[in-house]
Amino acid sequence: MNDQPQISRPDSSNFADSPPFAEPGVPHIRTLNVPGMQALYVKEVRRFFKVQLQTIWAPAITTLLFLVIFTVALGGAGRTVIGVPFADFIAPGLIMMAMLQNSFANSSFSLLVGKIQGTIVDYLMPPLAVGELIIALIGAAVTRAILVGAALWLAMLLWPGVHVGAHHLWAVAVFGVLGAMMLAFLGLITSIWAEKFDHAAAVTNFVVTPLALLSGTFYSVDKLAPWFQTIAHGNPVYYAIMGFRYGFISTVDSTIASPVLTAALVLVAVNIGLGVMTYRLLTTGWKLKA
Repeated sequence: MNDQPQISRPDSSNFADSPPFAEPGVPHIRTLNVPGMQALYVKEVRRFFKVQLQTIWAPAITTLLFLVIFTVALGGAGRTVIGVPFADFIAPGLIMMAMLQNSFANSSFSLLVGKIQGTIVDYLMPPLAVGELIIALIGAAVTRAILVGAALWLAMLLWPGVHVGAHHLWAVAVFGVLGAMMLAFLGLITSIWAEKFDHAAAVTNFVVTPLALLSGTFYSVDKLAPWFQTIAHGNPVYYAIMGFRYGFISTVDSTIASPVLTAALVLVAVNIGLGVMTYRLLTTGWKLKA
């Protein structure tokens, strides 16, 4: 007979009541993992905000120089485009162009740097579904685009001779977000495909930049030759800039029927297509998983 005193712990009775460990592969988070998405979103925002001089203010200043150069060179003698002063016409397009380029730059960096540095597991191992991963990364890219656009907008408000007061704030918000999302999806697809920074730079130089420069940022599309107008109407960036500009000047440089509604529908369709493609690529783990 054991005469040693039995030592009981106050919480010993709770072991039987504690829930068992989950079976391998059985998820415990059965709803949207909001804390996980928030953590990844904050991580991505902090990443580019730590170098905000390079990621926010430098693009804003560079784009502002475009405004100065083009207005000095082409905006003299009271020149107007579609009935508005040249500076007022070009300013919204420049803001949108900067937002698109920086949205692409942010999302094209995230997974690519993880693959190069060998830290891609930081994105793949956390308990985040593919859709949740996409929401966090796209949200961070759109946030950077909005910050760059806001910095540019503030600078142009203070710039003499330029009027960038919003006439339709809803159009500024809708087309700004839709355009930034479109380039964010394209950047995320690029970061999945690319294996080095040269690949991402090639997409920037040969896809993003031509789409932005040939989208009516610096000129009115309705003044082009018919065949060039057809090419411009096939460029989704044109619809983002056209709709964004409409929010500022209340007119568009397009001959298509219901141009603002058409632009919104085109951007929604393109975003859905790019979103589905991004989801399928991440689901298969193409170029991400060994």
